[in-house]
Amino acid sequence: MYRTIIVEDEYRLREALSILLEMVAPEEVQIVGYAEREDEAVKLIDRLKPDLVFMDIMLKEGTGFDVLNQIAHKAFHLVFTTAYEEHAIRAFKFSAIDYLLKPIDAEELKMALERIKDLQGRFLAEKQLSELNTSLEKTPKRLVLPTQEAMHVVKIDQIIRCETSGSYTTFYLTEGKKIIVSKPLKNYEDILVPPDFFRVHQSHLINVNYILSYSREGLVQMEDNTTIPISRGNKEAFFKLMKDG
Repeated sequence: MYRTIIVEDEYRLREALSILLEMVAPEEVQIVGYAEREDEAVKLIDRLKPDLVFMDIMLKEGTGFDVLNQIAHKAFHLVFTTAYEEHAIRAFKFSAIDYLLKPIDAEELKMALERIKDLQGRFLAEKQLSELNTSLEKTPKRLVLPTQEAMHVVKIDQIIRCETSGSYTTFYLTEGKKIIVSKPLKNYEDILVPPDFFRVHQSHLINVNYILSYSREGLVQMEDNTTIPISRGNKEAFFKLMKDG
């Protein structure tokens, strides 16, 4: 069972999240405390040492980032809760830190808890926070890929292509490396975007800088000696991208 703290400055949202947790994971989550201000959250986390923290970004006093910079106890899973803001959401995705959009949906909450289970005991990593801060400040050049073994920080320009199968995505990198993550390709579509990346097929997203050749019939030859099909619906946009590029 995850001993859980909710850091949220709006009473209504705290109560809503508590009710949802009771609905979707009554046997897995035990709420041990609430905080609505930065100083409260720091003291509560360090005193109770939770396994899981739901962290609001904007608090009455301070921010969720301020809390994370001050706590001593960091051996917990972290899920940010936030109102939609495109730049922040992209930053979370680059750093592989989980988040939930307000108002929180029960199904999304359930999926977030499932992702935590997949981590098999690994907690918030310093490298994730570092990448998050970098992503918030400027256009990131690296991406954190979480696997059961580790958090892999890869340079975006070293990604040759991505291939998805069900809820898993394989990243093929330079020097023959590959990393498999338990997230579908759609999770990375708004991170790996044109003009450098293009989703040529439902199962394939490629880095156009590693294209050796492509044919009018709809086949792309990549530098890793693979041939990738271009779906019929994506041909026109792909040829235009290559022409304009």
